[in-house]
Amino acid sequence: MRRRHFLSAGAALSGLGLLAACAPGSDGGDDGGEAPAPAADEVDTDIAALGDITLKVWDQEVRGAQNDAIEALIGSFEEKYPNVTIDRNSQSFDDLQQQTGLALSGNDVPDVLQVNNARGDMGTFVADGLLTDLTGYAEAYGWKDRFTPSVLGKMSYSSDGVTFGEGSLYGLAQTGEVCGIYYSQKKLDALGLAAPTTWDEVFSLVEAAAAADEQPIMLGNLDQWPALHVFGPLQANFVPAETIVTLGMGNSGADWTTDDNLAALTQLAEWGASGALGDSPNGLAYDDAWPLFTEGTGVLLIGGSWLGPDMEAVMGEDLRFMAPPAGADGKVATTGGTGIPFSVPSAAANPAAAAAFIDFITSDDAMAMIAENGGMPVNRTAELAPESGVNKDIYEAFDAVSTERTLLPYLDYATPTFADTAGATLQELIGGQTDAAGAAGALQEDYAGFSESS
Repeated sequence: MRRRHFLSAGAALSGLGLLAACAPGSDGGDDGGEAPAPAADEVDTDIAALGDITLKVWDQEVRGAQNDAIEALIGSFEEKYPNVTIDRNSQSFDDLQQQTGLALSGNDVPDVLQVNNARGDMGTFVADGLLTDLTGYAEAYGWKDRFTPSVLGKMSYSSDGVTFGEGSLYGLAQTGEVCGIYYSQKKLDALGLAAPTTWDEVFSLVEAAAAADEQPIMLGNLDQWPALHVFGPLQANFVPAETIVTLGMGNSGADWTTDDNLAALTQLAEWGASGALGDSPNGLAYDDAWPLFTEGTGVLLIGGSWLGPDMEAVMGEDLRFMAPPAGADGKVATTGGTGIPFSVPSAAANPAAAAAFIDFITSDDAMAMIAENGGMPVNRTAELAPESGVNKDIYEAFDAVSTERTLLPYLDYATPTFADTAGATLQELIGGQTDAAGAAGALQEDYAGFSESS
């Protein structure tokens, strides 16, 4: 939804096969064609000397804190480079994803575009030659010194889009993300409970909230992907982190139908059947759900770090955040990663200026500006943590999980179609249209079909 959000690009690219094969930046070859990849010594970093430029930027940084940060950075960039005017097109994640395939293959291509890391998005566009290989820019601007290998790996693919986690760089992210447990301190106090320190305490808290006629967990899953932000942390209580990483990255060697995965799916189904997730979570939109939580519906909200600043604006000090309790390995493991990366389409009219813009909005100074505006920077996280409030909780959780524990991949990374498969499957599981075994079978069919053939 980013962030973090789950939506396959397959639908957007459906019917575009011939167009993509001949798209600007594609050589039309059997390998899908590689986007231009200038070497470091070919990169022009003197943006002031390029003359007057209008740089088209498409993003999904539309929520309050996200929008504030990107607007501030755009203003600073234009001040540094008065010859460059940013023409910003900001949309919701879902709207942007629906248009990305057409935009990349059309005649009015943006210079900078946020593209989800997943195989069904970035991986597909890389394979079709629609994104620029940024490796040369990374060397010219020193991105490998600024970002850790693990972060860069989440934006790297082989040129055919098959291998994820290594190869060339096709995007750069500004922010970090971690999924955890938001809670209302007032509601916990009223229930006579403390923040849970084990998953058994989470389950007991859910039961206590229900007994007190409170909705235990807020979830809006009309869009399908939000359930994966609940299931990912929950899965880590039952399944070893190493197995989840294998499943989430689409690598061979794991299996969705094992007893531990079935136990995790069973728990989610039980929460759905019991009303722990609300009366109709599948009928409630994501961006309608979290405002209801700020207004008092729900004791817990299991979701992403990006929600913190906007919810805190309403709830103040009552809002708290914690990483999930230790899981199957005895250590904390939870879903997370980077915000949605900024990429350069292969047909961008101004690739040099586009790369300079990406460098600017991911610089050390930009990290501080993102933090000042309420976002969580992917770099300098612990250093820039606020002194109090929910963002202090979030920054500390991200820093601890990303450096000392296991930051699990978003499950939509797994295959080009897994976002759609997992989203629909978990929606059916929560709604009672399938059971744990049926869900595991559907997930395994998609995962195995890809991992065993790649």
